[in-house]
This record gives sequence, structure tokens and C-alpha cells, in this order.
Amino acid sequence: MVAEKIQSNWLEFIGYIQDHIQSPRKEKLLEFYEKYGERIAMMPASHKKEYHNAFVGGYVDHVNRVIRCALALHKTWADMGADITTYTKEELVFSALNHDLGKMGDEQHEAYLTNTDQWRREKLGEEWMFNKELPFASVPDRSLFMLQSHGISYSFNEMIAIQTHDGLYDEANKKYLMGYLPEQKPRTSLPFIIHQADLMAARIEFEQEWLPKFKNPVTPKQNGHNVGEKKPAAKTKALGSIKSEGLKNMLDSL
Repeated sequence: MVAEKIQSNWLEFIGYIQDHIQSPRKEKLLEFYEKYGERIAMMPASHKKEYHNAFVGGYVDHVNRVIRCALALHKTWADMGADITTYTKEELVFSALNHDLGKMGDEQHEAYLTNTDQWRREKLGEEWMFNKELPFASVPDRSLFMLQSHGISYSFNEMIAIQTHDGLYDEANKKYLMGYLPEQKPRTSLPFIIHQADLMAARIEFEQEWLPKFKNPVTPKQNGHNVGEKKPAAKTKALGSIKSEGLKNMLDSL
């Protein structure tokens, strides 16, 4: 992913906060993402190239797609008769925006580090490795912890949607999503919409990256996620709009 795309994705990401989140959460979220902007803008969405968006800038690209899918599904569910008065659009965007936040790690530790094991990179496709210094927690649990530890409040609807965004792929979600009694079922469709949006985004990312390769096999070098050639003039213009010197230097190093 070229520097210009990383920058435009970041501006889109921040734009969702500015357009959909009300004060005082808006200011707290903007402060949080400015603080960790260098890390979050550059991090992958997963550690292995066979998974989705396992490349520099892949995380924000994925989150933006989940938000777009969630907004589109919100309309589809409404058109099909779902009661969308049980949640707000702010809750929808907030949940999608922060559903994978735990992948950043914590204040001291990044979750994903560049894999220094060349064999694992070449044979297993593990472009990144998990940071062993980071205490273990599930992604949803760490997402919620990072929000609350920075004074960013969330509603009950948002908590359940973030907690269950992996749907029944995560055994821990059965207690929320497999209730058989009416009073045990979610009181809103928001968790299902967020899960569907995440699933849709990941599937689209798979199709964009892998289906063309099945049709037109390429060499291992071409199959990598290394940042390609950039146009110097366009790159300079994009980097000039970045406020954070650290993020600007990181993008420039690409």
C-alpha cells in the first residue's frame, strides 16, 4: 500500500469520528487516535498473508471498509423491516470503528511486530509475529479495556456489539448469540449488523487480494506485500498534509 493511500485512509478514518460521534466522546476519540496515530495508521489487520489485510496500513483500510459495510447494512436491515430504533447510528459507527482496536496492543506494547524469522515468513506466510511481551487478552476484551482506560465511554449496545463482532466464530459469544428464550436474545440487531459488516469486509479483502492470483499466478516476489513504487510528487503532497511528525517520517521511510 503506497503512502498516499495510507494517508487518504487515515483521513477517512478520522472523518467518521468527526461526522458521526458527538461531543465529548468525539474529542476524546480524536485525542486517543492522534496519540496512537503513528502505530495504528501503519499496522496490519492480521499477522499472516493468507488472512486479511496483513500488510502495512491494512488495519485502517479494514476498519474503514467495515464502517462502510455497516452503514450500508443499516439501510438494508431497515428496508427489510428490522427495528433500527433499538440503536443509534452513532452506536453503529462507534462499534465498527473500535471493533478491532485491541489489535493495536496496549500503551507500552505493539501487538504485531515485523517477523524476523525468515523461514516462517517464506514458508508459513507469517509476515508479522505476535509481541510476546504483550499480556494476553482477546481482541474484543482489549478493545474495550483500551477505550475505558482512556476515559472513552461506551453504551451497553456498543459493548455487546464490540464483544461479539466475530459472531459464532468465537465460542465465547454463544452466551450472547445462541439464547433460545426470548429474554436471552439481544434486544437490538446491532451485534448482528456489526458481525455481518466485519465478515463482509474480510471476504471482500480476500477476493480483492487472492482471486486475481488464482487466475493469474505470480512469482513469490510479486506475491508479497512490499510497498510498491511511488510517484514522488504525489507522495510529497500527501505527506505535507500530515500533522504528526512521527507519522510523516514513518510514511516517508516507505
